[in-house]
Amino acid sequence: MNHASMIRLGLLSLIACTAFASASAMATDTTVPGHPRVNEVNQRIDNQQARTAKGVANGTITPQQAANDQRRAANIAQRESAAEAKHNGHLTKGETRRLNRAENRNSRAIHRQRH
Repeated sequence: MNHASMIRLGLLSLIACTAFASASAMATDTTVPGHPRVNEVNQRIDNQQARTAKGVANGTITPQQAANDQRRAANIAQRESAAEAKHNGHLTKGETRRLNRAENRNSRAIHRQRH
């Protein structure tokens, strides 16, 4: 194996380990008692990040695709936080619907990348 291949393999391993570490850190209990819509959105984000990490680990998702998935998940989480701030820590049904649509698009993108 030449030097460039070894460097690429090392970088891919590092990215996969980082993805697993961040997925396990994100997998901590993020439930908020009494806020089912918030919990639903948070759980879907966690599930999608775990799916992306598995895809990177088994090689079906490239690190660049994983970064894009992470960026989209961060955008959804930021939108969720902003909506919660407007409504005293709650999400309205309309905002939940918009966030779910964004999560559905992200989920389909992850599926297309892995298959």
